[in-house]
Amino acid sequence: MKHQENITLVFATRNRHKIEEISKMLVTHQMEDLLLMQGLDAIGSQEEIPETHETIIENAIEKATYIAEKYQVNCFAEDSGLEVDALDGAPGVHSAHYAGPHRDDDENLDLVLTRMEGLKNRSARYRTVIALYLDGSIHTFEGTVEGKITDARIGSGGFGYDPIFIPDGYDTTFGVLSPEIKNKISHRYVATQKFLTFLRGKFGT
Repeated sequence: MKHQENITLVFATRNRHKIEEISKMLVTHQMEDLLLMQGLDAIGSQEEIPETHETIIENAIEKATYIAEKYQVNCFAEDSGLEVDALDGAPGVHSAHYAGPHRDDDENLDLVLTRMEGLKNRSARYRTVIALYLDGSIHTFEGTVEGKITDARIGSGGFGYDPIFIPDGYDTTFGVLSPEIKNKISHRYVATQKFLTFLRGKFGT
């Protein structure tokens, strides 16, 4: 890709929460003039993107590669998961459909709470990997945030497992913390920071 005013990248997701989070980070870091982010609808992609691997990084790479090669675009994909130590790292790569293929956030977090009943070890982490397919090459950027699982839901903000995850250094969950705070400490923030730093270094002025 030659240097230009805007780098156009397709974000291989239909999750509006993820799109909103990264869009806000672009504005916060004054990157909206450098990176033009398009969703799957903009390229006419309606199909389910394959996620056939057993690790977050492999799934992120698979999604980015699938869209980039099928539609001949530069693309990035993100895959995230909640890893609970007492559950041997579950739900992990299966976080989005932990309670079944219908991908219900409420059922997923209720299942984690049920399986954590009576367990003393509550340590867990959110993990994100962003895979960038750029001009035929893959680059990956990882972010994690350590924390613990609550005994019950606290708050209704955020999405996914946010109401049952308390990040280290805080006394309440991502379901209560403001988007401004969450977007400064989250796993997705850490990975996106690395991603944007790479793009600015490669294309910025």
